[in-house]
Amino acid sequence: MEWETVIGLEIHAQLNTKSKIFSSASTQFGAQPNSQACAVDLGLPGVLPVLNKEAVNKGIKFGLSVGAHINQRNVFDRKNYFYPDLPKGYQTSQLDWPIVGEGQIDITIGNTVKTVGITRAHLEEDAGKSVHDMFDDYTAVDLNRAGTPLLEIVSEPDMRSAKEAVAYAKKIHALVQYIDICDGNMQEGSFRCDANVSIRPMGQEKLGTRAELKNINSFKFLEKAINLEVQRQQDILEDGGEVAQETRLYDSIKNETRSMRSKEEANDYRYFPDPDLLPIEIPDELLVEIKSQLPELPPEKKARFVKDFGLSDYDADVLTTQKPLADYFEAMLKGNEPNAKLCANWVMGELSAALNKEQIDIQASPVSAQDLSQLITRIGDDTISGKIAKDVFKAMWDGEGNVDEIINAKGLKQMSDTGEIESIVDEIIANNAPQVEQFKSGNEKILGFFVGQAMKATGGKANPKMLNEMLRLKLG
Repeated sequence: MEWETVIGLEIHAQLNTKSKIFSSASTQFGAQPNSQACAVDLGLPGVLPVLNKEAVNKGIKFGLSVGAHINQRNVFDRKNYFYPDLPKGYQTSQLDWPIVGEGQIDITIGNTVKTVGITRAHLEEDAGKSVHDMFDDYTAVDLNRAGTPLLEIVSEPDMRSAKEAVAYAKKIHALVQYIDICDGNMQEGSFRCDANVSIRPMGQEKLGTRAELKNINSFKFLEKAINLEVQRQQDILEDGGEVAQETRLYDSIKNETRSMRSKEEANDYRYFPDPDLLPIEIPDELLVEIKSQLPELPPEKKARFVKDFGLSDYDADVLTTQKPLADYFEAMLKGNEPNAKLCANWVMGELSAALNKEQIDIQASPVSAQDLSQLITRIGDDTISGKIAKDVFKAMWDGEGNVDEIINAKGLKQMSDTGEIESIVDEIIANNAPQVEQFKSGNEKILGFFVGQAMKATGGKANPKMLNEMLRLKLG
């Protein structure tokens, strides 16, 4: 039987407010365990929550950026079930009246653009963190994260493959950074995904029984977990069994999913409006103000890169996938706009390869945008060749100095003296008569031999354009 995969994602984006959603405790990452949990976060008797206005503003900002309906009256509810790392015994969330209603976002798979619906996005508080590997017989609890504001973004079940799910998650990941509501740091848990996965016979309208894959914090793991779950469900159904509705965890070390608990429905959580929090009323003026503050979004930036800098759709798409990458590229272009294509090639090529090798983000690159721009300038003005530029880049990466210091210290300046190059070319032609005859007989490929010999003789410093012209003139 041919099966169709159906996927919906629930993305939890930690909002980058300075304080928590219902208290004044700090949200800064990396503090000593339990040093940033106040009486409200601990759920002590008699404390009252106070809503963080900035969390509301950031929720509105997201809704406007995906063309969603903003519910100008929204309500906080208590979601009741046991969290070992949320002392109150309930989570303050939103059910029937979330801050963000229906919206949509486009993803690109190959040459196909697909629209994925966004069902809703609601505000809620994060739980603390259980640490299982600190003690042999105990689980440690760190409540620093308890009360950190979250925006949970729920998609429609519109995705039909793991690749589509990853493309959607990456698009949301880029967006929340562009609009500056979340730092997107997946290693620190600022951006996490739950995937609802089911399969059904191809052509059937009714959805199959879904399993929820919880707390996945890597795009690579998201794709692996979904593919594993699809295969698991297919094996069960083809053996005549039934898929259980449950919550499962993905184990990246064993590369397997395992059952965590049976999947609850909304009524299991005994939702009711939080009596300590008034409904939120969002005035029209606030929507207008926040909309006016929205930055240039990825589709707009991509279109501008194509129009203003002459980049291909592919290059512009790659360079706008992440805001830090786009910012780095634009910083390179200041005063270097004529070399936009060369700048793009170096960012996507040499720089990205070095970052991947060291497994660091572009913000931590030892080569600044200004330094790389200067390197491109030196290629453009024929001071160095593209080949030598790679050696200069490595030296810059290793902290040996700036572009001009390295070029001068290592004597890497490109040879552009016509007389000097002509002398070298004459000597090579004189010493390689058989190859000269091959060229004159119509073997154009043999020109590469002469170029290689000349580059060897000059230590790779000969101006390639001048060298090619000189060789053709002499050989012709």
